[in-house]
Amino acid sequence: MIEVEGLTKRFGTKTAVDRLSFTVRPGMVTGFLGPNGAGKSTTMRMMLGLDAPTSGTVRIDGMRYQQLQEPLKYIGALLDAKAMHGGRSAYHNLLCLAQANRIPEQRVGEVLDIVGLTAVARKKSKNFSMGMGQRLGIAAALLGDPRILMFDEPVNGLDPEGIHWIRNLMKQLAAEGRTIFVSSHLMSEMALTADHLIVIGQGRLMADTTMADFIQRNSRAYVRLRTPQQELARDVLRQEGMTPVDGADGSLEIDGASTERIGELAARHGVVLHELSAQRASLEEAFMRMTAGAVEYHAHTVAPPQWGAGVKGA
Repeated sequence: MIEVEGLTKRFGTKTAVDRLSFTVRPGMVTGFLGPNGAGKSTTMRMMLGLDAPTSGTVRIDGMRYQQLQEPLKYIGALLDAKAMHGGRSAYHNLLCLAQANRIPEQRVGEVLDIVGLTAVARKKSKNFSMGMGQRLGIAAALLGDPRILMFDEPVNGLDPEGIHWIRNLMKQLAAEGRTIFVSSHLMSEMALTADHLIVIGQGRLMADTTMADFIQRNSRAYVRLRTPQQELARDVLRQEGMTPVDGADGSLEIDGASTERIGELAARHGVVLHELSAQRASLEEAFMRMTAGAVEYHAHTVAPPQWGAGVKGA
């Protein structure tokens, strides 16, 4: 379990993390979300003792990271896969970590096999692709067989097979009762992986809730209806006290109703249906809605150049 209490980090006049408190519990995958500049990386670095907090505490199974005698046996982390020594082989990168934490050498071969790098174990890591580097970083996190694992953007550089593999690995580790904490900007992947969400914005806690509750609280649910008899459908729905609104593609959108009720009304009044479906926002849409006011860096659409404008003879 990871316990974060009142965590604050200031860099000069800028507050990167502001009185942040939450608990990451075992037996589930907890997603860590926030816009760019929200303070996620700084928070994870403080969890691992890489940055000292201005105030507040982080406890790893009840202890500060600095109190852990052999930290890889308590918590494994992938923050930067490029941190490996490029001149060493995959095997010897892991062996150095194992020896520093009194982990048996045979464990090196085991984790290389888990991540699918056995065939390149003796090759220098500087020659690895980005995806292979990610796998080596994950192997390092698994090396001490820890009860707690932290991953920052674990699917970077992985191909579809690799993404499927790491997703299932995190679920499997959580099912074993381990604590899994993962940060990612890929909302579609997070929606398939995480059970619980911690969301921060501008260094402050915005949500600490289940995936299902987060989407429900930050999205609109409605029924989408498409029919060649749109006016008839509109009249029937209004007679039943519903207020259909026009969708962008000629459909009707109805809030506060079920597909079953609308389907029965359509059958009773002879309305031909081409589509009747319940709509719920994705995690990405819910996330965008919640964090809209906490985004630090806003991009803007640039109008295409008007070639020839202002040029004589154009």
